[in-house]
Amino acid sequence: MNLVGKDRILITGGSGFIGTNLVQYLLDMNSTVLNVDLQQPLNRAHDALWVRGDILDESLLDRIFTDYHPTQVIHLAARTDISEKKSLDGYRVNIEGTKNLLQVISKTPSVRRVMVTSSMLVCRLGYTPVSDQDYTPPNLYGESKVLTEQITRKFGLPCTWLIIRPTTIWGPWSFRYRDEFFRILQRGLYFHPGNGPVIKTYGYVGNAVYQICRFLDLSDEDVYGKTFYIGDPPMDLKTWVDKFSEGLYGKKVRVVPTWVLRCVSYAGDLLASLGIPFPLTTFRLKNMITPHILDVDTTIKITGLPPYTMDEGVRLTIEWLGKHQHP
Repeated sequence: MNLVGKDRILITGGSGFIGTNLVQYLLDMNSTVLNVDLQQPLNRAHDALWVRGDILDESLLDRIFTDYHPTQVIHLAARTDISEKKSLDGYRVNIEGTKNLLQVISKTPSVRRVMVTSSMLVCRLGYTPVSDQDYTPPNLYGESKVLTEQITRKFGLPCTWLIIRPTTIWGPWSFRYRDEFFRILQRGLYFHPGNGPVIKTYGYVGNAVYQICRFLDLSDEDVYGKTFYIGDPPMDLKTWVDKFSEGLYGKKVRVVPTWVLRCVSYAGDLLASLGIPFPLTTFRLKNMITPHILDVDTTIKITGLPPYTMDEGVRLTIEWLGKHQHP
């Protein structure tokens, strides 16, 4: 890696899950980093690198860029939940925020490379796109990320740019995984559907940030105007769940016929409609049993093999969980 010296990397959304790991990786590489985010960093050790900023405020972005003179920009800032059901306006930060950022970048001659983060949910789960612009978004969040990509492609940035689509990323500093998946495992409420292997494209966050940083180093020809999925090679979901269950509790997860879980998920839908939280709904079950294979081979061919194995990622995540128990 050559991310040292005169490189000045600006990250939007560096206080979040992937951003926290990315900032630490770059610090370990002795890179100069600035994190622009509305939220305080999850890792308080990163506070000195943080500027509170809203990408919906173009004038503020302009001042930050003028003061910092970034050479590379990694755009992670976004609203990433899928709970908005009424209007795309709920995802203004993904759409208008990206426009603002690109506008400021276009006026900043020091910027040599820009990486814009999209989402695998520009296509529905189980769908394999035939091109970078083949879209089947399943929800408003996915639609907002389609617009993010289209805005980026049409903008005409005067520097090298690329788009990344994270797969299902897991690892340290994901409080959502801690508070949802791992809590369900801890309570013994996880039951795996017994309908055979379900192949998924997941990614350990350490491998994801490695790939992101490799994209900053690769030649313009390798990355210019291209779209890449980031993550690990596809694997069987049960293998991944068993690794965590064995590491945390010394035993594999229980397997239950899919039809049983489907009946339970209907009850979960009913309870959810009454405002009563329940760990399994038809939406979650569909996500569990739908294979989802994405093209990370193209990424791995140019970035190299991911540095962490699944076993290493599981071990490091369990160590982090031990230090950040659910309150």
